Amino acid sequence: MRLRVDDWVEVRDKEEILSTLDPSGRLDGLPFMPSMFKYCGQRFRVFKSAHKTCDTVSGRYVGRRVADAVHLNLRCDGHAYGGCQAGCLIFWKTAWLKPVDGPAAVQSLSRGSPPRHKLTLKLPRCEEADVVQATMRCSTQGTTIYSCQATELLKFTTPLRWWDARQYVESCRSGNSTLLEISRGLFFLCYSHATLAASDRWGGLARWLYNKVQALRGGMPFPCLKGKIPIGQAAPRSDLNLQPGDLVRVKSYEDILATLNTDMSNRGLKVDAEILPFCGKTFRVETCIKRFVDERTGELKQMKTPAVALAGVYCKGLYSGQRMFCPRAIHLWCREVWLERVPSPCPQAAPGDRKNAGGPNAAELAGPVRGTAHF
Repeated sequence: MRLRVDDWVEVRDKEEILSTLDPSGRLDGLPFMPSMFKYCGQRFRVFKSAHKTCDTVSGRYVGRRVADAVHLNLRCDGHAYGGCQAGCLIFWKTAWLKPVDGPAAVQSLSRGSPPRHKLTLKLPRCEEADVVQATMRCSTQGTTIYSCQATELLKFTTPLRWWDARQYVESCRSGNSTLLEISRGLFFLCYSHATLAASDRWGGLARWLYNKVQALRGGMPFPCLKGKIPIGQAAPRSDLNLQPGDLVRVKSYEDILATLNTDMSNRGLKVDAEILPFCGKTFRVETCIKRFVDERTGELKQMKTPAVALAGVYCKGLYSGQRMFCPRAIHLWCREVWLERVPSPCPQAAPGDRKNAGGPNAAELAGPVRGTAHF
């Protein structure tokens, strides 16, 4: 089933989905997570085709190919994983979905037809308890090791070279990216490497020329710069005591770079050029990150220094080289020192006008990464 961005789909019922899973609750190595059951029977638009993703497990951060999967703009709630707050975008196999005409309860285009997959008739049958049991195990040291789509990523994906043109064709065909976006991204990638623009020693002139051209066309400056603080020197911090719903403005790229060491991290939390499109814009705090499952080890980690996830602030894969145009939309976690509070506006509503009574709506705020996190 070939799905495009904005296509309507309905999540199949529990029994249909269970019939596609092996005894460990997986389909082609991709785990079906317990929190996904609550969406059975509901309808959603396709957010992105998940034909590719990025490797956050091995530490190489390169592209990986995914077969027969999409994202529905639904994120993991972490309840089955010790309260993990990473909020990863969920992968959905197309065998778990069926196309429909729209959001209303109209006749499905494939209603009544079972999911067609090689595991449909495989025995023994998977039960919901098997899906729950597969989420964790106890290590030899007695610690809990969690297993989710993020930790198992290498098991349901295959290597993908950045120069494989088929991935860019698929991004365009599926509606993930426009031809213009892909052309701009590949031009930036080629320009950056051909001119050594990211090099401190040789890239000064190339960066100056890039910034001049971008200024004329209203584009963003060269993004791949380094932090200002030497390795080993303490990075600054700021405690704003942010809470979900608070309005904040992301500081300028230069201000953020001033808080990073030359390894592009602040107290262990790394950030890269993917933060640039959000700099200077205003967002609401979505989550205050206190704990997360480390996808490399499966262990639940506690944050040492506050970080927050902002609504609509995620990696778009614009400057990421080997993982360019990755549709995974990983939250870009932000240190509070990269943000500044914005007073919540209180517009005066006309008598009887309820439309403006709740403050700004989503359309008034910018946006619909977790960056590399080692903390």
